[in-house]
Amino acid sequence: MVRGIRGAITVESNRKADIRSATEDLLSNIVESNNLQLDDIASVFFTGTSDLDEEVPARAARNMGWTAIPMFCSQEMAVKDGLALCIRVMIHVNTNKQQTEINHVYLGDAIRLRPDLTQGG
Repeated sequence: MVRGIRGAITVESNRKADIRSATEDLLSNIVESNNLQLDDIASVFFTGTSDLDEEVPARAARNMGWTAIPMFCSQEMAVKDGLALCIRVMIHVNTNKQQTEINHVYLGDAIRLRPDLTQGG
């Protein structure tokens, strides 16, 4: 069975190092909170807000050793009053877990996107 794990994080600035660092933080948190092995991951879909254009999040994942996993990156359209400097991810995993056992991860100001999926939400 394939399940989706959602996540998002805000980035300090539109700099390569900040985008990579935030992406690594988000992915590490998702892997840890869901007890994932790289072989469990079927594919990854990243999006970034239109103000993030200095780096693609997939490069951070590749640097973390996610070299055999299919990935796709897309830029979101600019939305008035939307959350700025934000990376979102949908990770598709092969698992026997029920949907209620999946831990979605939202960090930084991205918690505002889905407070119902964060601790205490």
